Amino acid sequence: MEKGNIYITRDPDQALVYFLPFSVVMMVQYLYVPGALEYHAIIRTIADYIDIIATKHPFWNLSLGSDHFMLSCHDWGPYTTSYVPHLFNNSIRVLCNANTSEGFNPSKDVTLPEINLKTGEITGLLGGLSPLQRSVLAFFAGRLHGDIRRSLLEQWKGKDHDVLVYDSLPAGVSYETMLKQSKFCLCPSGYEVASPRVVEAIYAECIPVLISDGYVPPLSDVLNWKAFSVIVPVKDIPDIKNILVGISQSEYLRMHRRVKQVQRHFVLNWFGIPFFLDRAQWTRRIVDKHGWTTTSTNKMVAR
Repeated sequence: MEKGNIYITRDPDQALVYFLPFSVVMMVQYLYVPGALEYHAIIRTIADYIDIIATKHPFWNLSLGSDHFMLSCHDWGPYTTSYVPHLFNNSIRVLCNANTSEGFNPSKDVTLPEINLKTGEITGLLGGLSPLQRSVLAFFAGRLHGDIRRSLLEQWKGKDHDVLVYDSLPAGVSYETMLKQSKFCLCPSGYEVASPRVVEAIYAECIPVLISDGYVPPLSDVLNWKAFSVIVPVKDIPDIKNILVGISQSEYLRMHRRVKQVQRHFVLNWFGIPFFLDRAQWTRRIVDKHGWTTTSTNKMVAR
């Protein structure tokens, strides 16, 4: 949320939605007691914050929070907000961990693509070998992190020359290079459903293979994920190779073209095409929530 952004206003009458700028990450850093099994301090702080917003400003009470949104990429974002009823049930929650089993509601909530930019730049991350030059059928590298990855590693680690699965890459092997020379990139959920590997795969023009239960992919109400990714239920992990080998070359090439087409929507760009795609989601949610009709989406986000 930068100064000078033409989509942000401090005039509430110009706003389409209102941003709730609390940070679960900061609360974990300053309020959570390491080793504690409960998150009462964080939950209480969020509840108190919403009470203050509702008491000091009229806008929350006009819609009971349905035109307010919060953002969190922390694993505890979904859980801690679930204890504040109007925030959980009414507000737009922009979450990386978009898990329907944890209350993520695709009709109002928004999945935030998780991106891990080690240098803060995307230089060198976009693109890869042409589809017919990619020699690796499927690739994954990542530490043991949850039952899904455990199952993937137990089933495939070191057991197949086409499906390359590692918990630690061999010396001299580059993770980014492996992405760029693989046809399919395995994206298993960890302890939570979100994984930066989805965006990493799209950047490398490698078809993402989503291995999860209950995950709602980013922009799924405007992008047809089945057209450019492979969705594998957790129970089908043993059949991954058969599933991927069963995709014909012509279909693979179509999916690769589509990955390149959607890539721009996942590139970090404050003023570019991705934001307009997101604006369509905001507008649709607000219009659907209130039953409004609109001839223009030229509104802003209140800060």
